[in-house]
Amino acid sequence: MKLATLVYVRSGGQTLMLHRVKKTQDIHAGKWNGLGGKLEPGETPEACAIREVREESGLEIDPPEWRGLLTFPDFAHGEDWYAFVFVARSFRGELIDSPEGRLAWVPDATIASLPLWPGDRIFLPWLDDERFFSASFAYTDGELGAWSATFYGDGGVVVDQVAGFGVHMAPVVAPPDGLLDFIEAEAEAAAHTGPAAPAQAALPEPQPYVYSAREDGSCWLCGAAVEKRNCKIICRACGFTRDCSDP
Repeated sequence: MKLATLVYVRSGGQTLMLHRVKKTQDIHAGKWNGLGGKLEPGETPEACAIREVREESGLEIDPPEWRGLLTFPDFAHGEDWYAFVFVARSFRGELIDSPEGRLAWVPDATIASLPLWPGDRIFLPWLDDERFFSASFAYTDGELGAWSATFYGDGGVVVDQVAGFGVHMAPVVAPPDGLLDFIEAEAEAAAHTGPAAPAQAALPEPQPYVYSAREDGSCWLCGAAVEKRNCKIICRACGFTRDCSDP
């Protein structure tokens, strides 16, 4: 079992993200993540969050807000991972050349367009929810399988529970043209204490997802052939079923 922290440093409608492109044996290689890492012996999650942000970004955060707990069964090398999820809104210092990857302030509205772990697109919106969440995301060879979440209100009372399989509930669209290049350029120039200053070139507007009837020709989950029955589309391979008019 591994215990870790995941910290999202936020300011001015932007979140500090880390593009994991520097370590060849990194299980997160190529993906954009929040900051954080494994707890050291005897370390509290809060102390780990503060230390990891300092080591990975150079920023000194004030005690962050604990927003949730993530469970990743059999995530790596046969071990379960548990991640304490924090949001930090108060910080100081200057960004460094991170040993873990390339740092960039990313507009919150465009984070979902980056190469993320599939489950991140599901739980990231929960950071803006007042409820505390405890969620489990099961991966097999990097692909998201079953997931579930429980939400807690005041006094630790369960107020909602949700579950799903894969990301069929949250269609993924390609990043808007130029978005990744823009973010990479911002990361190269980043040497400041807060979110990126207004750029010379305007950030490309995210393009909304537009449903097309052509998407009824294959399974959204596994890509296999489908058949239509009474306005239902059923995958012949995995059995995933949806309405013909699903957006």
